[in-house]
Amino acid sequence: MYILGIACFYHDAAAALIKDGQIVAAAMEERFTRKKHDNSFPTHAIEFCLRQAGITGADLEYAVFYEKPLVKFERILLSTLNTFPRSLNVWRDALTTWLKEKLWIKNIIQREVGVRYDRVLFADHHMSHAASAFFASPFREAAVLTVDGVGEWTTTTLGVARSTWEGDAPGGQNEINLFSEQRFPHSLGLLYSAFTAYLGFRVNNGEYKVMGMSPYGEPRYVDKVEKLFKQDGDGSFRMNMEYFSYHHSTDATYNQRFVDLFGAPRPAESDFFTMETNPERAGETAAMAENQRYADIAASIQHVTEDALIRIANHLHAQTGMKKLVMAGGVALNTKANYRLLNETPFDEIYIQPAAGDDGGALGAALWAYHLVLNKPRAWVMPHAYWGEEYTDAQYREFLREKGVKYTDFGGRDDAMLDMLAEKLTREKVIGFFQGRFEWGPRALGSRSILADPRFDAMKEVVNSKIKFREPFRPFAPVILRDRATEYFDYPGVAEHEAPRYMLMVAPIKPDKQDQLQAVCHKGTGRLQSIERETNPRYYGVIERFGQLTGVPVLLNTSFNLRGEPIVSSPRDAWNTFQNSDIDILVLGDCVVQKPE
Repeated sequence: MYILGIACFYHDAAAALIKDGQIVAAAMEERFTRKKHDNSFPTHAIEFCLRQAGITGADLEYAVFYEKPLVKFERILLSTLNTFPRSLNVWRDALTTWLKEKLWIKNIIQREVGVRYDRVLFADHHMSHAASAFFASPFREAAVLTVDGVGEWTTTTLGVARSTWEGDAPGGQNEINLFSEQRFPHSLGLLYSAFTAYLGFRVNNGEYKVMGMSPYGEPRYVDKVEKLFKQDGDGSFRMNMEYFSYHHSTDATYNQRFVDLFGAPRPAESDFFTMETNPERAGETAAMAENQRYADIAASIQHVTEDALIRIANHLHAQTGMKKLVMAGGVALNTKANYRLLNETPFDEIYIQPAAGDDGGALGAALWAYHLVLNKPRAWVMPHAYWGEEYTDAQYREFLREKGVKYTDFGGRDDAMLDMLAEKLTREKVIGFFQGRFEWGPRALGSRSILADPRFDAMKEVVNSKIKFREPFRPFAPVILRDRATEYFDYPGVAEHEAPRYMLMVAPIKPDKQDQLQAVCHKGTGRLQSIERETNPRYYGVIERFGQLTGVPVLLNTSFNLRGEPIVSSPRDAWNTFQNSDIDILVLGDCVVQKPE
């Protein structure tokens, strides 16, 4: 039984296909169109999913959309009426886009996918988030927390989930009961996004940059943030809407009163430096002081967000008594908050859907239909995140021959190739590593990664300035052999928990190991990825051999792309990034291309 999940028309459009409750394929549309955060109907992602399974739309049992458009339209209409005439532009934009396509999603899906009209279903947005986390997790039962900007009306849900598995006694019932919610305009995700815009970054794109900036500041403005956001002891919260404009504006999230409270916003693309990041610029006192203020504001909103999530999670535990927690929604990608949730709440393990944002809603919609609409038992735990398109070595060779490129063909001699790559890494070479199926979710996890030596601080500057062309304050991630992770990270259960496999926790690096990991140590922490041999043998093998040569079983891992672009998907994308950066070595499956030294 095939079920297709679809998410689109807001941001991060995606498609996911399951067969009998297990993923066959899943991908974001941006990987094919090369438009970052592409929100259009995911035609290419759907075509890929069906092609991967060898089926057509007519073979689908159901196609499921990840939210309910009419309910969302109701929220937009009522919100614009309540804030009219300030919301005139919102009203005009809504009529244009909704009457053009968003109100006709069922027709669009039937036409574009080829599925029968009566086989198109709609899931609730936050139910899609909840299902994406719980039915991919290893848990039989768990508390559920979903947090994002907004779905239809809902911005946060608390719930409990239980499931039956194949082999259980007959008559069992799958359940996700979302028993509590917060509703628009009160939103922890939109609060964080307002500060994202204020600090000069794009909403729905730059929130992780705020998180990366925050360690360079102190939370000196918490009292001012609390003028905007009040939370009760049960975790529920309210926004002071006198400081915001996202509920009546198409392009502004905060207003002049917000600026009067926090000062002038940071200009987009402006240079960010503090005494800690660039002491050599100490003479630029005015700019240094202003940047420190921005860092302190970033630290303040990060601190408030973390504390708010902890209060919510503590209340959720008190309500459910569950030992396990599953999370999804865009806020679940706040990796600093996730580590505090694990360590400062009674939950002993947290599972987070790797594609926690709207893209993951496509998978959740399909799993919701299979397990909750059809009440099918579970037989699957998500084993990895490699669900995208892959290429054959024959395709790599043909591409390189067409380019007239000199390359080394290792022809399945993995040991020789991995030994060579590890040795090159010890000589400060940077590798574009492209192999297997690309990753599901926003993180590069070893199929479409840039790899480098993590031991020296200078490598961070090399990768930032010559390859990624991005802000120098942003950190890089350490990837470590899963069975060695306890040696380097102060993270209880790191070798057994699922979240570290997907780069979803920022954890402290042990003090005696920080000097070995200078390029990936961000104020004493790292957004780690743990990897085992069975999941990705070549990726594991490079790290293993690097560890044998250096004594450090860790590599610097960052996404294989240039600034402002989606992660590479095809050999052509990889080649373009290789050519337009200072990456030294390109690995395409068995084929290795090296730039002249």
